[in-house]
Amino acid sequence: MTRYPRDMTGYGPNPPAANWPNGAKIAVQIVLNYEEGGENNILHGDAASEAFLSEITGASPWPGQRHWNMESIYEYGARAGFWRLHRLLRDLPITIYGVATALARAPEQVAAMQSSGWEIASHGLKWVEHKDMPEDVERAQIAEAIRLHTEVTGAAPRGWYTGRCSNNTVRLVAETGQFAYVADSYADDLPYWMQFGRTDQLIVPYTMDCNDMRFGIQAGFTNGDQFESYLRDSFDVLYAEGAAGAPKMLSIGLHCRLMGRPGRAAALARVIDYFKSHDDVWFATREQIADHWAAQHPAPNAVRPSEMDRDTFVAAFGGIFEHSPWIAEGAHALELGPTHDTAIGVHSALARVFRSGSEEQRLNVLKAHPDLAGKLAAAGKLTAESTAEQAGAGLDLLTDDERAAFQSLNAQYVARHGFPFIIAVKDHDKASILAAFHRRIENDRDTEFAEACRQVERIAQLRLIEKLGA
Repeated sequence: MTRYPRDMTGYGPNPPAANWPNGAKIAVQIVLNYEEGGENNILHGDAASEAFLSEITGASPWPGQRHWNMESIYEYGARAGFWRLHRLLRDLPITIYGVATALARAPEQVAAMQSSGWEIASHGLKWVEHKDMPEDVERAQIAEAIRLHTEVTGAAPRGWYTGRCSNNTVRLVAETGQFAYVADSYADDLPYWMQFGRTDQLIVPYTMDCNDMRFGIQAGFTNGDQFESYLRDSFDVLYAEGAAGAPKMLSIGLHCRLMGRPGRAAALARVIDYFKSHDDVWFATREQIADHWAAQHPAPNAVRPSEMDRDTFVAAFGGIFEHSPWIAEGAHALELGPTHDTAIGVHSALARVFRSGSEEQRLNVLKAHPDLAGKLAAAGKLTAESTAEQAGAGLDLLTDDERAAFQSLNAQYVARHGFPFIIAVKDHDKASILAAFHRRIENDRDTEFAEACRQVERIAQLRLIEKLGA
């Protein structure tokens, strides 16, 4: 048994209703990252200078040395950029991603954040790379970040975003049990739940595309007009989806040292005015979005198929293909994961096993299906699923003449093909079933075998939708 942890399905084609407050068509969420004073620097005990997200594209760390130019670029963000953005955004609900050590070195800025009622989420202890950090060290740094953040701001953070995270980060943060949301994901336009052991953690995804970090990377934004145009297009698409009944969330990421520059701040001011010119726009902090989502869409408590042990899985799905538990046994042994925790996902796994079976195995599955309106139905010996399916098509209310016609067709069909006539009766009524019977009985055996197998798969799909939901 192998399990693949990534979820490649998410909400699929039918995302849940966001139900944003006051019927908003879109939630606009703006993050201002406060990292200045928490970046790599030998003054902070780091091995080298910072090299990431600055005006020096392609910069390299300087081992054992301070980088005067890099330091001054970060200092611009704290000394000038923050205040320009604060003047521009102070009347909006903003989320700060605050690096704890940077916040500790910024009492004036923290006071301004709080005076504007901004949410201050944790951005980790230091603005450094975590990908190679030992798990116990990262766990300790998370705890210290929470402690220092609480000491500096007067309140524990309810949101978390590391950014330069490790493969352990989200799990370690979730295990603390104290965060309303974690933002280390770029996987969706809506919040979603993840489970770590017995802990359900809400994820409020962040953004790399609607983010001024693209001013600091190659092939990114080169001027404010590009940033403004990209944000307008993103807003327009999501606003239209919301107007069509599927509201989403637009996340925007800003940095004091990048967007705080005058030429870029001008573009931000224009695009904020553009957003405000529309009705039904909810500007919100990430904390507000998390609280709203948790109230509207609590963490699911159903057992996930991909996490079931073999016996539980077979007990749940062994009858989906009529009297053929070997299919569920084979499916459980496949590489399953969160993407299989839906009706379509389980069906995919079961159908793979059925299709890979020998012709004799598949024939036995066909033979396990009962005749339509046959003797087993009359004797009340069908499975519960078959009984409900045949009743749904009215086959339990046949006249004597209709029943005789079905039984005659059943006998002719079996004599010609060697297995019973199979059709997904939920897709039909009595008349269309009879029409298909007359049409298919004349098929050659190979054609009809293939069609019967397709119908068996369709029956399985409909049963799973009934069991797990669409």
